[in-house]
Amino acid sequence: MTRRKEFTIVEEGELTEVAKALIEFAGEEKVWIFKGEMGAGKTTFIRYICSELGVNENVSSPTFSIVNEYSCKNGQLVYHFDFYRIEKEREAVDIGCEEYFYSGGICLIEWPEKILNLLPERIIEVNIVSDGLNRKITFSHD
Repeated sequence: MTRRKEFTIVEEGELTEVAKALIEFAGEEKVWIFKGEMGAGKTTFIRYICSELGVNENVSSPTFSIVNEYSCKNGQLVYHFDFYRIEKEREAVDIGCEEYFYSGGICLIEWPEKILNLLPERIIEVNIVSDGLNRKITFSHD
């Protein structure tokens, strides 16, 4: 049975509460995929999530490096992936993405559709849709 939560965001400041809700919703699941069009707010939302997880570093999109690693105050590692620029799944394999996915660290993945065959079976899916004024953020988990 699929679990699901949905939020409508009017102002960016509301993302703090949505980030807290996602962390609670995810529970022990460590791989979270973020779907949405370019400019939908995936990286912005990930910044809020990292802040709630206790990351004190500057969180930015790893568009060119593919993965950024952050440490939380409690020692937990967070891996932020952006697969937008890869052309073949092999490129993700070459950077060791599967090792990250099964490392026990939290993996936040932008553009997961580029690596669908590499994703673990159990994931949290986050969809972000913007209509220009508001954003609808939906979490789901099978």
